[in-house]
Amino acid sequence: MLDCWTTQLISPPLRLLAKILKSRGITPDQVTFTGFLIGLLSIPLLAFQLYEFALIAILCNRIFDGIDGALARLGTPSDAGGYLDITLDFIFYSAVIFGFALADPTANALVACLLVLTFMGTGSSFLAYAIVAEKKNLADPNFSHKSFYYMNGLAEGTETIAMFVLFCLFPGYFPELALLFAVICILTTITRVWGGYQTIKKADRTDTVTE
Repeated sequence: MLDCWTTQLISPPLRLLAKILKSRGITPDQVTFTGFLIGLLSIPLLAFQLYEFALIAILCNRIFDGIDGALARLGTPSDAGGYLDITLDFIFYSAVIFGFALADPTANALVACLLVLTFMGTGSSFLAYAIVAEKKNLADPNFSHKSFYYMNGLAEGTETIAMFVLFCLFPGYFPELALLFAVICILTTITRVWGGYQTIKKADRTDTVTE
């Protein structure tokens, strides 16, 4: 929901960093994979309740995620790079929640499972629609810089990062915060599935008429 605004704010500094890395021969895929490995450090850090350090790893991952896209756009973005980026992103998101489950299994494990379940809803509705959108050439001008069609919702990248920050700053409230975010993800999934279904259905009717 907030990505269209945050993207405008962070694009200039990310582009500057990307230019520096490009001048040193660094590739987008290298940035993607490095950021992913840094993000995975959040699992043991969270498990040992080192929340401040986990937050640093999470934020570094998100910064790298922004840089790799900016770096790719300095050249010719590849489908392979886009695929790698989105796949590792979804693994990272679930990894963070897994880390909180390890931090306090008694208090966190059940709601962590629920949150990962809702991630499946937001992720599958996003990716499934992206496949059909590409096939039917359904463009989204608001997010034309992304490798995959980006379908809007209440829970997008900015909201996810904000919740991860809150999880780390207030770990004692993880169950309540995670439950709140799960509800937001459920609403996002419902609206995406309904909106995507209606859009694709309309496109199907248009294809039938033109044929």
